[in-house]
Formats: sequence, C-alpha cells, structure tokens
Amino acid sequence: MSVRTQSSEPPESSGAPHRAGFACFVGRPNAGKSTLTNALVGQKVAITANQPQTTRHTVRGIVHRADAQLILVDTPGLHKPRTLLGERLNDIVRTTWAEVDVIGFCLPANEKLGPGDRFIAKELASIKKTPKIAIVTKTDLVDSKTLAEQLIAVDQLGKELGFEWAEIVPVSAVADQQVDLLANLLVPLLPEGPALYPEGDLTDEPEQVMVAELIREAALEGVRDELPHSIAVVVEEMLPREDRPADKPLLDIHAFVYIERPSQKGIIIGPKGKRLKEVGIKSRKQIEALLGTPVFLDLHVKVAKDWQRDPRQLRKLGF
Repeated sequence: MSVRTQSSEPPESSGAPHRAGFACFVGRPNAGKSTLTNALVGQKVAITANQPQTTRHTVRGIVHRADAQLILVDTPGLHKPRTLLGERLNDIVRTTWAEVDVIGFCLPANEKLGPGDRFIAKELASIKKTPKIAIVTKTDLVDSKTLAEQLIAVDQLGKELGFEWAEIVPVSAVADQQVDLLANLLVPLLPEGPALYPEGDLTDEPEQVMVAELIREAALEGVRDELPHSIAVVVEEMLPREDRPADKPLLDIHAFVYIERPSQKGIIIGPKGKRLKEVGIKSRKQIEALLGTPVFLDLHVKVAKDWQRDPRQLRKLGF
C-alpha cells in the first residue's frame, strides 16, 4: 500500500511538459468534496455565465499552475438505482467518469466505510482505464490510529474489488494539510497539452452560489443585529432524487450554515429547532422559485470557530 504524505513528495522536475486535463471528485454527501475543491482552487470560485449544452461537464473550479491546469468537474451523484431513470442517471455518471483524466474518491477519515462507499467503489472498479486516487478527507478530526485504520480499510477496499489505487492520500482541507501534495499527485495523471481555459478563470456553477445566498438571507432575518456577519452558508450537494417519475422531479439540497461560536447555535436553531425550520421553509420556497423545481432542503448548523479571522476557514467558506 502506497500512502502519500508530504515527506514523500516527488521532487520538482524542471523542463517538464505542461499538462492540462479534467478531474472529478466523487463520494457520498458530506464527504468533503466541495471543501476540497475550494481549498485546491485557493480562493472564492467566481461565478461565470454557464451556457447550456456548450460543455458536457459543469466546471466547479480551475487550478492554475506554471506546469499544469487542473480542471475540477462535477458529476451527478451516484446512487443504487431503483428505477430506469436511476439507471440512466448512473449511465451519465459512468460516461463522465470515462471521459475525465483522473477520479478522486473522497472518503471521510471520521466515518467507517459504509454500503454507499462500497457501491461507488464497485462502480469505479468497472472503469478500467481511468486512474483512481483515494482521498481520505477530514484527517484533522481523527487521531493517528483511526487514520491508519481508515487508510488500511481503503487500500483493502480496492484489493477486494480487484483494482489498485493510483495513490492513497490523507488530506485536511480545513487545516490545509497535504492539499498541495494532492495537486502534485493529480497533475502527472493529466495528459500533456496547453491550458484549456484562460488564466484567471475560476469558474463555478452559479446556481449553488445563489442557493447558498438565499439560505444565508433567510438565516439572517430577525437575527441581523445579533449575528450580522457571523453566518456563512455552503451548499455541499445538489442532486436530483433519482427514484421519481419524470413529471414529479425533486431536487435534494444538502447545505451547512456556519457560525463562529457554539453560543450562536441556539440563536440560529431557536427553541426546539423552530427557527431553523422557518429558515428552511422560507429559503426552500425561494430556491424553488429560482430553480423552477420542487426541492428537499437538508440544513445543518456547524461551528467554524472565528472563521472571519482565519484565512483558511475563509477560503473553505468561499470568501
């Protein structure tokens, strides 16, 4: 098993050819994909006009380096299909996976491997040609023993399903540990070629940003005086629910409301969760009006200590 840590970083080779290509991060909701994307891009990902049908992929972020351009793309979420529609959605995912140059499978260090992870890994095993990197995320939340056990379990998972991970990398996007190393390991797996996007483009899907903004507005209502700037919202995932009839779609949105101190949690949630429920109802109506589709909104409140004064936290929260 080859687990990469900073000390085993390959030396920079001068005069190496420029590389450019596509990578996608897969994993269950809340596996840390969005946080990792933001950390790799390194700053707020700008909103750009997204012309429909001009590209097969939704570009989430672009990492510009002297030696390479790494384009991070979105894929629909992969689920165990229960319907024909579900199978077709999964086919789209498989097509995307076959078209990208490298796949990063995000597995949180603080959660044991579950059926969802196994299902995705089994699908990855069927994509023969694309290199697959296992990214063990959220390493700042566990001790070294737990991390070691998770790394072994991830290595084992590949062996069970008959494939080798190109790399296994433990990272913490929040603590900015090994994020640069991950970029250094992704780049050699890209094809040689010139940059595909102009320097300075850091594109993102505007919808996710707008949805986050609507939730933040609703969360601030009535508490603006107490928490004027303490609230940040990150939309972790937006996925069509796949077991629905075509005329009754439902979009699942998983989002986190971040505050700075534990004492603020009660203000946001309210007595018996009443306030958070109101925030959910209000923002859901606005999101449905914006996107023109029924929405199931899953909201969670998290503490990101003093995030306004911490550059790493600010980056993670998209500022």
